[in-house]
Amino acid sequence: MVTRVSTVGNYSAVLQNLLAAQSRQAEAGEQVATQKNGKDLKDYARSAEMLTGMRSLQTRLDVYAEQNKLIGDKLATQDMALNQMMEAANGARQAILDAIASDRADTLMEELNAHMRNAVEGANTRYGGKYLFAGGRVDTKPVTAQQTSDLTLPPGIIMLFFQNDTFKPQAKLDDSTTVTTGMLAHEILEPFLTGLQAVQGFHESVDGPFNGRLTDAQRTFLQGQLASWDTIRSDLTLDVGKNGLVRQRVDKVKDDLVTRQTTLAGMMGDIVDADMAKAAVNLEAAQMAVQSAAQVFLTLQSTSLLNFLK
Repeated sequence: MVTRVSTVGNYSAVLQNLLAAQSRQAEAGEQVATQKNGKDLKDYARSAEMLTGMRSLQTRLDVYAEQNKLIGDKLATQDMALNQMMEAANGARQAILDAIASDRADTLMEELNAHMRNAVEGANTRYGGKYLFAGGRVDTKPVTAQQTSDLTLPPGIIMLFFQNDTFKPQAKLDDSTTVTTGMLAHEILEPFLTGLQAVQGFHESVDGPFNGRLTDAQRTFLQGQLASWDTIRSDLTLDVGKNGLVRQRVDKVKDDLVTRQTTLAGMMGDIVDADMAKAAVNLEAAQMAVQSAAQVFLTLQSTSLLNFLK
């Protein structure tokens, strides 16, 4: 049997080869330009389900990472506020100690007022426009007392100066880790204001005021207050430490998220990222195939049977 050779058949075969070569060139060129193996999930049919799951996980990790950055910033601000209150307690204790050591109390109340203002300012710290230590009442200043003379009320009335509620915000750091990030103004600062109330009460009593050389009664009273201020200072130091432990936990989860994001990106890259060396070779081969097919087409055109019949 003799296979029939025709000009039309030859042209058709060469044209199909040319179109196929152009298609391979376009595909290789797309890979080199985008550095990806495909444009959408249909190009990754065999791995589409796995890739969809990976992208869903990647989105969730990205949300946690962004949220944890904000939580870390909030805790850092909270740390500064707590340290400010702790330093105020240290300053108040030191002022009492200095008065005892010098046997004079000329500036004692002014110094205590200054330390109180610093402590209250710390308790009223805001982050993102919201009061940190107000619980759920984030738009309400949690501490309203301004100076030691405000504290001249019966014992136990100190709580009237606190406007926070009892809600402590929590945050989910990842799928398995939840931490309490909130602290409450009254739990932190009530002992501090109670200690100042005791001094203010004595200052306004028959044994006051503190405005010169200490009397025996004043010296005995101040010496008795040192133990209370040691406890106040110690408790505030513990509050700083508790906040620091939460910050450490947040930082640990943040580092873990970065590791997981990097690993996931690598796994996704193995699927979607093109092998650039192979893609470059494929592009070069495709370009050569197009050129060869085009040359064959031109050659066929010049050897057409029509040229012999003219």
